[in-house]
Amino acid sequence: MRKWQDRMDMSRKSISALPSGHYWAVPHAPVLLDGPDGHEEVFPGAHCISDGRWVSFYRDDEEVWSCNALYAAAHFDFVPLLSTTRTTTDA
Repeated sequence: MRKWQDRMDMSRKSISALPSGHYWAVPHAPVLLDGPDGHEEVFPGAHCISDGRWVSFYRDDEEVWSCNALYAAAHFDFVPLLSTTRTTTDA
């Protein structure tokens, strides 16, 4: 019985809340697209902003979903965005 408990302990990862910043978020596979968990709104990917406690996800500059930063870290993959400023040119 102890071997089973050891395996369970080894399979658990320590998860930390998503740090403050701007990210590109992608739901973990397999993506569950039915339900109120935000994965459908974020799939296949979305810009998100974290303040270290709360994460808001955006598509086409509109907020589509939000959750706490720990839930986000556990259920989505993130790539930090280097620049969040947009450039515009006058025509």
